[in-house]
Amino acid sequence: MTELSEAPAPARLTAGAPVGPGTAGEGRRVPAWLWALVPVSVLGVAFLYPLALVVQQSLTPEGGDGVFGAYADVFTSAAFHEALGTTVWLALGATAGSLLLGFALALVIAFVPFPGARALARFIDVFLSFPSFLVTLALLFVYGTVGMANGLWTDLTGAAGGPFRFLATPWGVLLAEITYFTPFVMRPLLAAFSQLDTVQMEVASSLGARPARIVRRVVLPEALPALAAGGGLVLVMGLNEFGIVLFTGAKGVTTLPMLVYGKAILESDYPAACVVAVVNVAISVGLFGLYRVVSKRAGA
Repeated sequence: MTELSEAPAPARLTAGAPVGPGTAGEGRRVPAWLWALVPVSVLGVAFLYPLALVVQQSLTPEGGDGVFGAYADVFTSAAFHEALGTTVWLALGATAGSLLLGFALALVIAFVPFPGARALARFIDVFLSFPSFLVTLALLFVYGTVGMANGLWTDLTGAAGGPFRFLATPWGVLLAEITYFTPFVMRPLLAAFSQLDTVQMEVASSLGARPARIVRRVVLPEALPALAAGGGLVLVMGLNEFGIVLFTGAKGVTTLPMLVYGKAILESDYPAACVVAVVNVAISVGLFGLYRVVSKRAGA
């Protein structure tokens, strides 16, 4: 009878390991590069190849201006400077507003007991799946030129029009972005607060510390990694937001994605549109790399 100790060990499928029955060294070996062939091919076809076409189109000379002629024309245009400035300040404003509002709401949901707190926390997960234009349409139904708020105003006062017209301004775009992006800050904060040791808060409260001091000294240090993660995500998303700006119909608010749309669809200037797209991608990738470095140092 064969000893149990002499029974063959079960085969393991690893990159470079023999495949099929037999002892070590027998059978065919699967090259390590073969395991990465399928995901790399999918990534190349779905993302890298279209991105390469955009870069190639941005370098396509038009009218004999040279390889970088489209870049020179775009970088010296006032429309690009205005769109870049608008994109940056909207993204920074949305990030700051989402951080402040998200931190305050997450504190209430996590530490202030009230009926429906758990249901509200779960609704945030559902809200993250909503498209940005849906939130914008909801705001338009309430605060738009012909929305509910203006309708109530005209019914009560008999005026020809209502006073709520801010959604068609840059501040309306900023409000819509803060409304949409705030849950992206709240989600990591709620996860961080769920792991916070409440004993420290109870000790600080028993020693006479006020709620504001407890938040500043106990809660905020623990929330910094989550704030860095949520804020970095909102900043990158804000730089690339298109649906909110388009659906608010704000006149004079042109961001880099809107400039790409205008150059490609309205003006049929594809080299200029590709230049703006390349710049937008470069800024986003650079900020994402910076976000990874900061979040890694912060422990996020």
